[in-house]
Amino acid sequence: MTRGFLLLSAVLWPGLALAQIFPSSYSVKGVSANDVLNIRAEPSATADIMDEIGPYSLNIEVLNLSPDGRWGRVGLPEGNGWVSMAFLDLIEPDDRYMVQRPLSCMGTEPFWSVSLYPRGAEYNSPDTGAVPMTVTHEAVAPEGFFVQLEEGPTLNRNLVVTREACSDGMSDRAFGFATRMFTEAPDGNSALQGCCTLDHR
Repeated sequence: MTRGFLLLSAVLWPGLALAQIFPSSYSVKGVSANDVLNIRAEPSATADIMDEIGPYSLNIEVLNLSPDGRWGRVGLPEGNGWVSMAFLDLIEPDDRYMVQRPLSCMGTEPFWSVSLYPRGAEYNSPDTGAVPMTVTHEAVAPEGFFVQLEEGPTLNRNLVVTREACSDGMSDRAFGFATRMFTEAPDGNSALQGCCTLDHR
């Protein structure tokens, strides 16, 4: 990381230039092709193994670190676990002014999801199935993201994503992003809440 970038970061994001922001996305490093990275129940090499991550995995979201900084908390389908940070490399965003991708946001009651990919975006629900969308505007701040999406000439969705603890209300999994989605549609507007993740293993 260059000195110039650090100085620019200090101007754009005061107080955060030298500190890692969480949640952040990582890739696996230093794990041989015939081995795995263990996800453990506690931040300890002797804790029970809950799951595993393959040696070449990308887009692993770390929510926060253990007090000693050696372990990172990651998501599981029904909870969270810990992996050794010695085997993870930070994935830097391609563009600091664009929302990091892939990003998935979802909510329950009713069930819905919005996914942002390197190329394109998609809305999904039991009623509509997968529907492609176009990102018309996006903005980034240290505290989160703002995304405007167009699903057609008369349907728009606006996502406000903030870095804060979030629960989907159905599992024991903790998320590091919360979202509010406002939809403008011909048959009526709606405002929904949900959680988001950078994790796309």
